[in-house]
Amino acid sequence: MGIETKLGNLGAVTTSLQKAVGWSRTRAMWPLLTGLACCAIEMMASQAADYDMSRFGMELMRASPRQSDLLIVAGRVSRKMAPVLRRLYDQMPEPKWVIAMGDCCSCGGVFNNYAIVPGVDEIMPVDVYIAGCPPRPEGLIHGILTLHDKVMAEKLA
Repeated sequence: MGIETKLGNLGAVTTSLQKAVGWSRTRAMWPLLTGLACCAIEMMASQAADYDMSRFGMELMRASPRQSDLLIVAGRVSRKMAPVLRRLYDQMPEPKWVIAMGDCCSCGGVFNNYAIVPGVDEIMPVDVYIAGCPPRPEGLIHGILTLHDKVMAEKLA
């Protein structure tokens, strides 16, 4: 009762190295836990049983940048927090990706003052922006699937 009886005699399965690497990178992304404001509650809800990000290989959020390859910046970024976020980004191993979650993180949101960074893209490159104030967990999952498409299309260096 093996796989041969279910699928027949497939012989050899072939693919390119680029597709195999892209598939493995998307199925094993480990996000770094960075909840800066109210968007973090929605990010935590996406880890819960209703949305279950573990089906995408994200079993738990890491607290160490050296074990992570995805930085989800959730919430407003203050001028005091900006250098800390940049240090965390620099400590992550390559390849690394960034998701900006929420309006405050993407463009400063409703905060039009000197203390809030008007977009996290001033500090680090952002791969996917997720709109909303706060964005729903469905939005974060859609952003992760968008990032998966982007990673699968990347060429190997």
